[in-house]
Amino acid sequence: MATTLLRKTVLTAAGVVATAGGIAGPAVAAQATPAERAAAQVTTDRKHGERELDVRYEAQPNFYFCGPAAARNALSVQGKNIDVHAMAKEMGTTEAGTNSINDITPVLNKQTGKDVYKSTEIPMDKARDRDKVDKLRADVVTTVDDGRAVVANIAGTATDTDGNTHSFEGGHYISVVGYRDGGKIVTIADSANPNQASYRMDVDELARWIASRGYSS
Repeated sequence: MATTLLRKTVLTAAGVVATAGGIAGPAVAAQATPAERAAAQVTTDRKHGERELDVRYEAQPNFYFCGPAAARNALSVQGKNIDVHAMAKEMGTTEAGTNSINDITPVLNKQTGKDVYKSTEIPMDKARDRDKVDKLRADVVTTVDDGRAVVANIAGTATDTDGNTHSFEGGHYISVVGYRDGGKIVTIADSANPNQASYRMDVDELARWIASRGYSS
């Protein structure tokens, strides 16, 4: 399978989740009305370089809906509640997954406005380059400050700031919904497992996780 931005993304069997619901956590909020979510959309502490968006979290309903679920969770921070099955149809999602971040970006733009989101690739051999990591960090900060979440296509294994590993050898999609320390640490909403719905990760680690794929911001 070619290691390009157009690689197909399939969630491994270990990541299969067939439930959905609201989980309380740093990046996850209980159910609320659109007006309530809009009123409490962000928590900001610019003095310490922190910002986090309010997510109405839902786990993905099957093993191959990680792309639509990540986009749905990302859009929920703007008070949007879009059916994940409708999103999957728009993205061309099949049991083989969602082909690439380029299938996610147009759907995000349909809901937020023309050319609001754009796709960015991180080539495998550039994942440790400081300019690529710095761009990812800047894109996360800019997007979150704009009240939007980033959607990233990742593959392989990464470790969060608590030392927990998250492994998706076949590929996966996640939402990045906050940052701290000026973007050195990011907050992730992950649809794969509601028991690990929210966690934080060093942005360098996230860049390596995205390597050979891309993100929409």
